[in-house]
Amino acid sequence: MNELKEMDELFDRLFPICRSITGEGVRETIEILGEYIPLTLYGVKTGTEVFDWEIPKEWVIREAWIKDEQGNEIINIKNCNLHVVNYSEPIDAVLSLSELKKNIHTIPHLPEAIPYVISYYKERWGFCMSQNQLEELADGNYHVYIDSEKVDGVLNYAHAILPGKSKKEILISTYICHPSMANNELSGPIVAAFLYNRLKQWKNREFTYRFVFIPETIGAITYLHQHGEELQSLLYSGVVLTCLGGKDMPLSFKKSRNEIAPLNDLMDYLVNKEKKGYQVRPFTPLYGSDERQYCSPGFNLPVGQFSKMIYGAYAGYHNSLDTKEAMTIEALLDSLNDIEHILKLQELNGYYINQKPFGEPKLGKYDLYPDINTPTTWGRSNSKKIDNRQQLNQILTLLNYSDGQHRLTDLAKTLDYALEDYTISIDALKEHSLLKGPFFEKGEILR
Repeated sequence: MNELKEMDELFDRLFPICRSITGEGVRETIEILGEYIPLTLYGVKTGTEVFDWEIPKEWVIREAWIKDEQGNEIINIKNCNLHVVNYSEPIDAVLSLSELKKNIHTIPHLPEAIPYVISYYKERWGFCMSQNQLEELADGNYHVYIDSEKVDGVLNYAHAILPGKSKKEILISTYICHPSMANNELSGPIVAAFLYNRLKQWKNREFTYRFVFIPETIGAITYLHQHGEELQSLLYSGVVLTCLGGKDMPLSFKKSRNEIAPLNDLMDYLVNKEKKGYQVRPFTPLYGSDERQYCSPGFNLPVGQFSKMIYGAYAGYHNSLDTKEAMTIEALLDSLNDIEHILKLQELNGYYINQKPFGEPKLGKYDLYPDINTPTTWGRSNSKKIDNRQQLNQILTLLNYSDGQHRLTDLAKTLDYALEDYTISIDALKEHSLLKGPFFEKGEILR
């Protein structure tokens, strides 16, 4: 089965689940994702203090509907789990239309959309419907019913660690707390799960990769409370995955607050030097996802964010118009390909050490330099894979700047070759013990 079909099937399994920041929906989602990626499940008890927050009670929702005086069903959570305000209190009452409207949420400028509304930390009840449906309601009395409760339980999250040569880690974080929305909820977890399996196939991973699945905000804060010291010690760079759908839209990177974050530098290079069609956005705490928590000043971790159809910038954001058809599974596959490619470049983009730094090595004896100097050989290398002097130019540049002080992007700026093209030249030099690396700390000689 190809990835596109597998992604599509995973989407169809996850979409109907009524998720929130706690509860059975989160556990069911983790269980399904665990079929694709070997996740370890954690639970933090209700009432646990996590920095300035406290783990809330679990929300249990069994039934929610509105019926008119004749018993006709107006809305039912079984038909769309956006119909109830997430974390609603229970209610069983008969209300007039005017009373009911005080607890009905719509989006007037999107009259066909059902909004996604939450009230995690203030007790209230409510329903959501389209503006068109609200306007069609006749005067009269309505029976409103929400069978829910809040119980002592746990906040769940999960992670998987994919080992590499180095203990230095790359964080891949995404959230699993929204009900049935496509781009805003499922794009991140689906891409993360398939990214894990792509990276698992790499023969020589430089980094260890940490894949994290959490409820947004409170989950990230909880994860930092539980694992923040590990991340501060081990993290090289990281990224939050969110809103990765959107056909024919470019991948967009939100920078880390940490100005020396390696991905900040790499994405600037790819956009400004190689003119790749990605977008780069500045860091801001005003909106976004869990990068705001990872980049909070007490941690200031080098974590950015990848998006495509960006939150708040499309009509379906936080409402029922956020569908698979609007997002497209094809766009998720494109995002997966782009992110994997960028992570491969990050593994290449380290510091290198010239093993014969006193003068240029005699490259001819390694068959890395033309053995005759004539006007017809000036534009040639000895490579059968890349020529027009490209390999020779790369080799001479690599040897000169591989002093443990320059990342590959630093020296690549002096030439006009794509970053991935350096792989052949680096491998040729390492084959003859002329180069060591990559290393990922300036001046590092031994891993």
